[in-house]
Amino acid sequence: MTGHDAIDTTRPHPARVYDWLLGGKDNYPVDEQMAQQLLALDARAPEMARVNRAFMHRATRWLGMTGGVRQYLDIGTGIPTAPNLHQIAQEVAPDSRIVYTDNDPIVLRHAEALLRSTPEGVTEYVQADAREPSAIIEAAGKSLDLSRPVALSLIALLHFISDEDGAHDLVRALLAPLAPGSYLVLSHVTGDFAPETSDRARELYKERGLTLVPRTRDEFAAFFDGLELVGPGVSLATDWRPELGEVVPLSGDGPIPGYAGVARKP
Repeated sequence: MTGHDAIDTTRPHPARVYDWLLGGKDNYPVDEQMAQQLLALDARAPEMARVNRAFMHRATRWLGMTGGVRQYLDIGTGIPTAPNLHQIAQEVAPDSRIVYTDNDPIVLRHAEALLRSTPEGVTEYVQADAREPSAIIEAAGKSLDLSRPVALSLIALLHFISDEDGAHDLVRALLAPLAPGSYLVLSHVTGDFAPETSDRARELYKERGLTLVPRTRDEFAAFFDGLELVGPGVSLATDWRPELGEVVPLSGDGPIPGYAGVARKP
């Protein structure tokens, strides 16, 4: 592990807001306040968090069982919530190797939970900002064999990075050093179904000095340019291979506004 930054409790952090929505205890009043405001915009915010988490579980299970993946680089890990990615991956293949990355010091404090690998496998945690792809790849290369396929996981991360801050360049920079046969795994919020609510959420984040960029389906799909999408392609997170389990019961009739996809690097 690297990095020992202080925890900023004066403004919300997306990882801690996500933790609150999932029913976790590793958050501060400022994070709960933000989460409550998101709830006021859409009462299904906790369902959105659980749907996103369930997609990660299904995608990791598919990568291990069907894609034959044994190495994972998870960026924007968030506060540990069992089962974590390595627990799914190592349930399928105990020798799987996982590198987690996040920039919230509270995630660092809980990294021990991410490091409980099987004896046959490896888990490592790197404290780094997602906007530092070179540093992340260099650190990941100490635990992963980058000459072999790696699943690059950016779950619910890119909607916190604007185009102006280089969201697409970031994905390309992270994929470039990975071997052919590697995979890109993404989930992302959208305003396609409730644009007014989406705009209000964006303003809520902006008022706190945070970035939220809900993208359209086409804008999200562009992250996979040059890659081979695996079935069912870009879809609502709820619709991505539900046969793999962990389907979240939903309230209301409208879709949960989040897209997901998995694609292979040729």
